[in-house]
Amino acid sequence: MRAWAERLATIGSVRTFDYDYMREGRRRPDPPPLLIAAHRQALRDARKDEAQAVILIGKSMGGRIGCHVALEESVAGLVCFGYPLCGGGDPKRMRDKVLRDLRTPVLFVQGTRDPLCPLDLLENIRSEMKAPNFLHVVEAGDHSLLVAKKHLRTSGETQEQVDEQILTAIERFQKSIGCEHRSDGPSS
Repeated sequence: MRAWAERLATIGSVRTFDYDYMREGRRRPDPPPLLIAAHRQALRDARKDEAQAVILIGKSMGGRIGCHVALEESVAGLVCFGYPLCGGGDPKRMRDKVLRDLRTPVLFVQGTRDPLCPLDLLENIRSEMKAPNFLHVVEAGDHSLLVAKKHLRTSGETQEQVDEQILTAIERFQKSIGCEHRSDGPSS
């Protein structure tokens, strides 16, 4: 997310944070309640005041935990890079309840080669969500939104161009929810 924080800073103010387990060098994430509490605290620390419009942006688990935070805190929107819809890539272990409960606008940025979020399953969930939701598909992108080199050669694109397209989609989303150039909030 550090590289994305730099890109995102071109369209708004960005604050990043790491969960405790990451700072402490542990591989296993803390239980969800601790992750949610840490994310909420990072949001409070980043906000200048309660009325400040904030978009939470997170990669994989950070996006999922951001969705949980949005159930408890007022935020203008969410951007989920590589949402981990299927726990461990198993479609029988869906992580969709939080998405169904959301009321906050959300942009999913998903690669077509992401085993943790098959696009057909995401489309089913999106059609049942109450929150306004949008999808930016990264053709041949993996869970980290990296595009297969073969596809880049075939398409004549570079990873930098793909990343620019993602940034443009985020900027459009930001404008669509009335949060232009004010995306100050934590990224995980």
